[in-house]
Formats: sequence, structure tokens, C-alpha cells
Amino acid sequence: INHCILRTFVWMGRILAIDYGLKRSGLAVSDPLQIIANGLDTISSPELITFLKDYFQREEVELIVIGMPKDLSLRDTHGTKPVKQIIEKIKSNFPDINIIELDERFTSKMASRAMVDMGLKKKDRQNKANIDRIAATILLQEYLSSVK
Repeated sequence: INHCILRTFVWMGRILAIDYGLKRSGLAVSDPLQIIANGLDTISSPELITFLKDYFQREEVELIVIGMPKDLSLRDTHGTKPVKQIIEKIKSNFPDINIIELDERFTSKMASRAMVDMGLKKKDRQNKANIDRIAATILLQEYLSSVK
């Protein structure tokens, strides 16, 4: 006798993570089941809203996770104000998408370490676009792990 088991999955929107910087922003996205974080892209920060408009037309995103720069004492850094400003722009352009701010301390260092562990050549490890995209992926994976 052949038994078939039908599994039902709840389809969810993706979660998008942003490692925002004044020049570049690293982006990562979850799978639709919100289990795995994948690097998406690194884009010029002034183009972020345009990129998001295009991406949101192609993919359902239900949440944005954005890294909030803080120092070791959890005080604001020089990067905090620009991140707060881009959050306001995102909210005004996409009012239906929730935004969660996450502590991004150490994500760039973790990204650099991950690139060494992956065996990337020194030239690739020095490419800041790679660091930003991997930092966004680490940020997103930390979020996904925290909500399981």
C-alpha cells in the first residue's frame, strides 16, 4: 500500500535585512518560509528606495530588519542618525511593512571572519560590497534564529 502524506505549509512573506551605510547598503533576504538568510545584493545607498520599490513589486516582503549602529556601551555612533533617517524614508514609502531595528555591533567583523572561513581570496575579502552583503546576511540569520 502506498501512503501519501500531504504537508501543508503556510506561505509567508520574505524578511529583508539591510546593513545601511552612507555609501553602500548590504541586503539579505529570507526564503519564503523564513528559515534561511541569503545575501541578496549590495547597492549604492542613494538608490535604496528605488531598489526596494522594484523588489517589493516582484517579491512579497512582510518585514524589514535593519542594523542599528551602536558603540560598545550601546550609545549612538556617527552612523546612527543616517540609519534613523533612512528608516523614516522607508516608513513613508512602504507604510504597510514593519521595520525592526537590530544591534549591528560586530556584524562587519563577523562577516570578515566568515569570508576567511569560506576561503575567499584577500582581494575578495577586501571588497567592501562583499562585507556589507554578508553583514546583512548575518544580521538576518541572527534575527531568524532569535524568533524560532
